[in-house]
Amino acid sequence: MEKQVKLEDIVSLAKRRGFIFQGSEVYGGLSGTWDYGPLGLQLKKNIMNLWWKTFVDERDDMYGVDAAILMNQKVWQASGHVDTFTDPLVECSNCKGRFRADKIDTSKCPTCGKEGTFGEPKQFNMMFKTNVGPVDDESSISYLRPETAQGIFTNYKNVIDTFYPDLPFGIAQQGKAFRNEISPRDFVFRSREFEQMEVEYFVHPDKWEEAFEQWRKDIGAFLDQLGLPKDKITEVEVPENDRAHYSKRTIDYEFAFPHDNDELLGLAYRTDFDLMNIQNASGKSMEYRVKGTDETLVPHVIEPSFGVERALMAVLTSAYREDEQNGEKRIFLALPEHLAPVKYAVSPLLKNKPELVEKAREVYAKLSKDNPGRVMWDDSGNIGKRYRRQDEIGTPYCVVIDFQTLEDGTVTIRERDTTEQKRVEISEMDERLFN
Repeated sequence: MEKQVKLEDIVSLAKRRGFIFQGSEVYGGLSGTWDYGPLGLQLKKNIMNLWWKTFVDERDDMYGVDAAILMNQKVWQASGHVDTFTDPLVECSNCKGRFRADKIDTSKCPTCGKEGTFGEPKQFNMMFKTNVGPVDDESSISYLRPETAQGIFTNYKNVIDTFYPDLPFGIAQQGKAFRNEISPRDFVFRSREFEQMEVEYFVHPDKWEEAFEQWRKDIGAFLDQLGLPKDKITEVEVPENDRAHYSKRTIDYEFAFPHDNDELLGLAYRTDFDLMNIQNASGKSMEYRVKGTDETLVPHVIEPSFGVERALMAVLTSAYREDEQNGEKRIFLALPEHLAPVKYAVSPLLKNKPELVEKAREVYAKLSKDNPGRVMWDDSGNIGKRYRRQDEIGTPYCVVIDFQTLEDGTVTIRERDTTEQKRVEISEMDERLFN
């Protein structure tokens, strides 16, 4: 049966099974940072690879870039981040705790519990500031990028000069971003270091609405591929006074996370805000000449922006299950097969029988060749314990080599969600097994 998933369920499973660990844990941790273990890393890669395949590889109107994390400070001045990328900060005069003012519901301090200890909110810039080179002065200031979008905009002219794509076209990027959050919270949902998957889609100013609606459809199809239930996703039209300074229209896609309904991704119409800022600040033209015409224009932009960690957290939340098998509670992750970190777990029925181990190693080698990085060897404990362990990490298929394998070349394959078992010839072990 399905249950209401609690945040502690996800956190516990992630730590217990090697998905996500607290950053710098051996030294007491560092707030707002997280390390990804072997299974968490693979799940992240599977999500990111699916996104890239969907929005870049399978399209002929998309170009990928990988821009530097450190950028000229003029980038962030022109984009408005130096002046406006802020959150309201309040400090408790009693315990000196600092919090986002818009996330405090009462006048009581969440840390020490005292009333009326907050002063007036102050605006706090969330960019991590640093200096480039040996001299610490105003000219050497740089920032760890708070978003990947500006790396795309600063490469817009490079792409059109090099490839001269037809309009509309997009530039995509995946990579790290950094925000000095006042109050990191809710596991990996809001952290100080994270990864983004973003597209800036350049369109004719008269055709932005058509492109915006198409992106709504494309996003919906991608969320289906992540295995996210439609009834847990809400499209929220952001009112003008709540939109980012660059946006003329924004839809936030909210997901029913364990902690609350919260933003999963955003779709924004950024107009020509960024390119015009670059043109004005750099003195270089950002105009595009429409092919086959004399028309020149500065394209407008549709931006679908995805957070990798939020997508991963939504996937884990959607996949978490509890049921009962043989009178015992079972926890398992019903991950879509294409996202599961491990696709096959291979086991000899008995690890003290050399002939079974040898045959199991042959099967393991065959599956590993066809599914690189997604096959696990598991001979620890009895077969029931192996099944439970693999269920918890979301492995769709457990492959067991037993004495009948030595006689007729068949193996037992056990399917995760139904626990159904069947005998299959080794040559038939592929994704069609249970379809």
